[in-house]
Amino acid sequence: MSHVLTFVASDLSKPLTDDHLKAIISAMSEHKARPTCSPIWIHQKRVAEIGIDNNGGVPMMNAFRDILAADKIDIFIMSLEHRRKKILIADMDSTIVEGETLDDLAAHAGIKDQVAEITARAMNGELDFHSAIEERVGLLKDLPVKALHETREAININPGAHTLVKTMRENGTHCVLVSGGFTVFTSYVASKLEFMNNHGNELEILGDALTGRVKPPILDKDSKVEFLKKYLSMYKFGPERCM
Repeated sequence: MSHVLTFVASDLSKPLTDDHLKAIISAMSEHKARPTCSPIWIHQKRVAEIGIDNNGGVPMMNAFRDILAADKIDIFIMSLEHRRKKILIADMDSTIVEGETLDDLAAHAGIKDQVAEITARAMNGELDFHSAIEERVGLLKDLPVKALHETREAININPGAHTLVKTMRENGTHCVLVSGGFTVFTSYVASKLEFMNNHGNELEILGDALTGRVKPPILDKDSKVEFLKKYLSMYKFGPERCM
């Protein structure tokens, strides 16, 4: 067994079944692959695994996804070597937490829709990230600091996030939260979930209000790559040891 297929039902009204797994095993032979063990249930109706003797490539995975798509069942393939990761680098907004914290903060200024539109354009690659974050934060000029605290207290952690970090930590993984959002939120979320480190942008505050500026340097997607390299270098691991 060189790889393992993992199946996860994302909607329990459409559970993972033995029939799904039989269909997957039947489709393997068409891509010159074969199971190396019987399916193993990790969580009945939700998560199962099957060993496989090769990774089959993109065509095989696409065939599997065609079988599972209607029931919203996710499928992952992973090499058994270095399967247990030693570093977890996680994004925050719409990943560990629900929604976008900057948009939620903008709601306190009554401009959530205006800021959310800029957020969406930036995420779609229509705007430069640096310009987009400066424009959005600029709209929050003079917003009271108490709005930060109220937004922070209202953050909803996504289902499974606690379990993810707890499980990774129990297996000796260094867990890091890295966000293009703000440290007032990353520090709070990192504390609640017990991430070892957190990194984000810092809002400039004067007195008891926002100035409408972000303190340099601004963290973006390239910064996330740099933090990945930093932690890999710290532990002298290759990228295959990081999730």
